[in-house]
Amino acid sequence: MTGWVKLVWLFHVALIEIKTIKDYVTEKRTRLWRKRAKRSASSKTKCNKRVSLSERCRRSRHVARGCLHLSERKKKEPAIQIKKETEVSQRLTNFVLQMYHQLISEQRSQIFALLQKKTARKEIADIVGISQSTLSREIKRNSTPSGKYIWKKAHDMAMQRRKNTVTNAKLSDELVWRIKEYITNDQWSPRQISGYLRMNEGIKVSHQSIYNIIHNDTTGKLAEHTRHKMKYRHRPKGGHLPIKDRVSIHERSKDVDGKRFGDFEMDLIVDPAQHAILTIVEKSTNMLFMQKLPFGKMSKPLVKVVRKLLLPYKDSLKTITTDNGPEFAAHKDITKYLGVPVYFADPYCSWQKGAIENTNKLIRQYIPKKDSFDNYTDKRIMSIQKKLNERPREKLNFSTPKCEFFKHVL
Repeated sequence: MTGWVKLVWLFHVALIEIKTIKDYVTEKRTRLWRKRAKRSASSKTKCNKRVSLSERCRRSRHVARGCLHLSERKKKEPAIQIKKETEVSQRLTNFVLQMYHQLISEQRSQIFALLQKKTARKEIADIVGISQSTLSREIKRNSTPSGKYIWKKAHDMAMQRRKNTVTNAKLSDELVWRIKEYITNDQWSPRQISGYLRMNEGIKVSHQSIYNIIHNDTTGKLAEHTRHKMKYRHRPKGGHLPIKDRVSIHERSKDVDGKRFGDFEMDLIVDPAQHAILTIVEKSTNMLFMQKLPFGKMSKPLVKVVRKLLLPYKDSLKTITTDNGPEFAAHKDITKYLGVPVYFADPYCSWQKGAIENTNKLIRQYIPKKDSFDNYTDKRIMSIQKKLNERPREKLNFSTPKCEFFKHVL
């Protein structure tokens, strides 16, 4: 056996011996731990037995000489009674303070004392009988500029603030008379009257109170002296949802300048009963197309009317611009049928589609705003369209829209 082989064999034997010794030590320690655990468990059991035995002895002695003398019980009963009465009175006080929403001086002094003791705010709120938010507002509003809360100063600040608060007191008869004089003789607005009285005489009267005086005047004489005669247009708020997938006018080509042929604008005119007439105009020639809508402002039937009016000129269509009315919500169908993009002007920017707005004003010469569309047949509407399309325009060098339009189409 060579030297290095012998060395490897000795090393292997040594490893086996070390492992054997290690296993033996581990087993020895495990046995020792088990013995110690048994001893500790037995000692605890004996201790419990001794405790239970001593407890039984104590109880027996206690029963033998009596639990408590009657005299000792009678001495403790008044103290218990006083404690119960104190708790009841404290609960009643907290209940009354919670009902009274404004803090009183006693509560503020209590807050001050508890803050000095650095009591948590949650505990302070429970003791004083207020919510944590009320406590936070009280400390924030009525602390000194340096941030310290002193109950006396806090109470004075709160009382002064309450004194300066404007109440909804009834206006004196003399003041009401003066307000009426300003309206009838000088035609001042409620805001002007309110501002003048506040700045020059220190009298605080809201303009809404003056409006109430005008509304309560059954004769209507005060309203006659106001600027708008107290007549307003009441429009529904939030009448419709925004149009889905609308394309803004800002994405429209800059070539739409009113000189290029094929750019159209579209709108509706309505009567008091919300009957509608669709109006479409070509920007460069001012050629008008109009038709009464039998289904009012419904978007789907409107698409069919647009398709009917513009389909013969499909090859010439380049753009259509309209407003954000819900009647144009089906703009995708117009694009699908006519192959022309529909753009939407910005809200309250009628000047962005000035051609159709001016054309609608011309239509109103024949169909006044107060007239019902029930009085206008389709034949009469076609005659109005014909008149406007055959009217000479200075813009067209006194040619007619009809003549200029068909020069491009035919």
